[in-house]
Amino acid sequence: MSSPSDPSPAATHPPGSSSVARAIARRAMAPIETFLAIEASSGVLLVIVALVALVWANSPYAHWYTALWHTPIGLRVGPFAIERDLHFWINDGAMAVFFFVVGLEIRREIHGGELSERRRATLPLAAALGGMLVPALIYAAINRGTLAARGWGVPVATDIAFAVGVLALLGKRVPPAARVLLLALAVIDDVGGIIVIALFYSGGVALSGVLVALSGVAMILLLQSLGSRKPWAYFVPAAILWGGMLRSGIHPTLAGVIVGLLTPVRAWLGRGAFVHRVREHLTEVSDAPEGGHHAVLAQLDAINEARREAVSPVDRLQHAFHSVVAYLIMPLFALSNAGVRLSASSLEAAQRPVVLGVVLGLTVGKPIGITLGSYLAVRVRLAVLPIGVRWSHVALVGVLGGIGFTVSLFIATLAFAPGASLDAAKTAILAASTAAGLLSLAVGRVVLAPVVDPAAAQSESEAEASTER
Repeated sequence: MSSPSDPSPAATHPPGSSSVARAIARRAMAPIETFLAIEASSGVLLVIVALVALVWANSPYAHWYTALWHTPIGLRVGPFAIERDLHFWINDGAMAVFFFVVGLEIRREIHGGELSERRRATLPLAAALGGMLVPALIYAAINRGTLAARGWGVPVATDIAFAVGVLALLGKRVPPAARVLLLALAVIDDVGGIIVIALFYSGGVALSGVLVALSGVAMILLLQSLGSRKPWAYFVPAAILWGGMLRSGIHPTLAGVIVGLLTPVRAWLGRGAFVHRVREHLTEVSDAPEGGHHAVLAQLDAINEARREAVSPVDRLQHAFHSVVAYLIMPLFALSNAGVRLSASSLEAAQRPVVLGVVLGLTVGKPIGITLGSYLAVRVRLAVLPIGVRWSHVALVGVLGGIGFTVSLFIATLAFAPGASLDAAKTAILAASTAAGLLSLAVGRVVLAPVVDPAAAQSESEAEASTER
């Protein structure tokens, strides 16, 4: 028998809450929840935020836009202090979380995904290499012998959020295998982007910073050897690793990749052991005497621990951080970096090679490189097209690869100092990514026919025949 203070099993809302207020809140949140449930919502949100940034930066209130990102923010821990502007904390701090999620995805794919077997990984690897080399060569050829040649890395990246969003809008025209190919290609593309940033867009390496970073890695490995599975325990070592990278001259966002790659990829309990253990604890909860709140709380803590260990830390953390990255960090990055002041200086003759190199690299180089890389891998029999995937699907993936946006903007901020060249590169990225997205939709709707599920088609025809009878 439950005590008077316990809510009845049929209670539909927590004690003390208002059913009217909850109904109003649910009605207000329903459109937002529907939007977030759509696979393309992250890409749509990025488009909206980028447009807001562009309008704001070119409005009479542009000085507010500039002043906001230059707001100084400082942190102090004992004798250690750091003060940077808000733009730094977004680009070098929050984006480390973005790259942490990238590291988790790479770790998962290498362990049991599309990159776990050579034959499965060869096609997306060849496509990604071609999709990086050809855009870089196009940009380098156009800007050869100029200071702007440093920006060759800008058109090599693919924005997976945008690309998957456009793919989702094409619906059943794209077979599942083509979606998997795009995701695997994007993961390898991210690896390539990380290597490009580490080797070509980091400053001179300071040994003292490297030693600090290595101490952070050592602390992470020590905690893992002690069996620590609680994410919060790794915050301090990760922060030390980030600070060491910053001090060393290596871009600090790469600390997120390292932590992601070091994250355990195996579950402690797994689903079977989780179900068995939870049943035991639920029995203890039901058998607990009246007023035995301490015993119940102990069992609930054990259930919570079992829940945490039912899946691997990689899967759990990726699930936890996905929404934060997609709906907070990436929009913040877009808002702070897409606000290009459109003026004659950003498109003047001196900057046209930058614009041309980025636009052609993304809209022409990416499709050619991805398709050509895939074709050569299949032609020399290093890879085969997945079942259900045609060359038209590969070509579509190539066009989607031209959506650079987030990572391209990130590399541009590393390649160019603030000024006309950076503005020109950003303008070109926005224009090329928009063109690639629209072209992808056009190609998908004109060239590809909807994929028909034979079982669904048969059941539909049987239903029609039954109706006619």
